[in-house]
Amino acid sequence: MTTTDAAIAQALGSQPVATVRVAGGSIHESRRLDLEDGRRVFLKLATGGKAPLLAAEARGLALLEPHLRTPRRIAAGEMEDGGCWLALEWLELRPLDAAGWHDLGRGLAALHSVEAARHGLGHDNFIGTTAQDNTPADGWAEFFIERRLRPQLRLARGDGHQLPEPELIRLAEKRLAGHEPAPALLHGDLWTGNVAGLAGAGAVVFDPAPYHGDPETDLAMLELFGGPLPAEFVRGYGGTSPGRRRRRPLYDLYHALNHLNLFGPGYNGMVKRCLDELRHA
Repeated sequence: MTTTDAAIAQALGSQPVATVRVAGGSIHESRRLDLEDGRRVFLKLATGGKAPLLAAEARGLALLEPHLRTPRRIAAGEMEDGGCWLALEWLELRPLDAAGWHDLGRGLAALHSVEAARHGLGHDNFIGTTAQDNTPADGWAEFFIERRLRPQLRLARGDGHQLPEPELIRLAEKRLAGHEPAPALLHGDLWTGNVAGLAGAGAVVFDPAPYHGDPETDLAMLELFGGPLPAEFVRGYGGTSPGRRRRRPLYDLYHALNHLNLFGPGYNGMVKRCLDELRHA
């Protein structure tokens, strides 16, 4: 038991009984905090330099919470070392079953029905540890190319990666020509590792990087590491648009470039696959 655990428990109106380190992502330290009053809390701790990332996560959860199932936020605070903590409800998670996929589809459809006047968001956040520029734009093509692709291409260039930037921008412009989706509220980082089933029933999502944009980007991310969308999900979501497959390689490219910039040349193959599909599909 640490003095930090005791201080957080006190902020939550109780005393600590036990803490257990648990898996909860690669960025922040995660613990289960058992309190004297019988509550169990999922606790995330960020060191000073990573505090802005955890603050952005808490802000993102607040945006999503009214529209689909997320871990309930209990409290947040600062630590003496300049870091911060976030306390969330403890959930017993399990793999998604058919009912869970259907529930996820319904929840995501509800989230995507929340629309804004412009693409973007009133504040920036992070995709992984990469800063994500959410400066609003009227057109989707402008937003995606200027706020998503170009920043990742600049990072890749700075790291010495050789990419056909002018060609990529031309391909992006071609794929998005005439495509003007309503600016829907997005999870923003909806890979299968940020989704789970619940021990009772249904599905829960976490670790968002939200903004308003094309709902197809969330669907593409869900497939990127998880394969085709299950039929139960599609039914819950209410069906998908026919042109989605044509734009999916472009939306995959953003995350492929981000993985390349975060984790190195091991993701060159993913970037190349996206580029090949954009050239030929």
